[in-house]
Amino acid sequence: MKNFLISISCFAATGAFADHELDNRDLANGQALYAEQCAACHGANLEGQPEWRSPDENGVLPAPPHDQTGHTWHHDNKLLFEYSKLGGAAALEARGVTGFASGMPGFGETLTDEEIWDILAYIRSTWPKRVQDIQAARNPPHD
Repeated sequence: MKNFLISISCFAATGAFADHELDNRDLANGQALYAEQCAACHGANLEGQPEWRSPDENGVLPAPPHDQTGHTWHHDNKLLFEYSKLGGAAALEARGVTGFASGMPGFGETLTDEEIWDILAYIRSTWPKRVQDIQAARNPPHD
């Protein structure tokens, strides 16, 4: 039930970036940065860690997959960006979700905003078009 409530809170976050934030990004750079910064936890093939839905003894969930089998595509771009930049706990706290034990560190000191967007665009590029369209609908339209 806790994970369900977190998903609703994240989905309901306001002020999301329009979907075009992931357009025209450097996918090769995103792929290289993903391999360097993300693959150790989220898998070389975006497969995540085993048992990613089951918290460990400290209540921390293993790294989820970023392929279509995970839940990354269930979230708007702003949350994905802030989760990457600030870290899981801080990004959720900004939305009023407190006490969530997240293993996701913030990369704001390691990666530039543009590099984070490139990684997110690379991840999105691996999803089937149907999944990309569903995720795009979670973002407000742009003018």
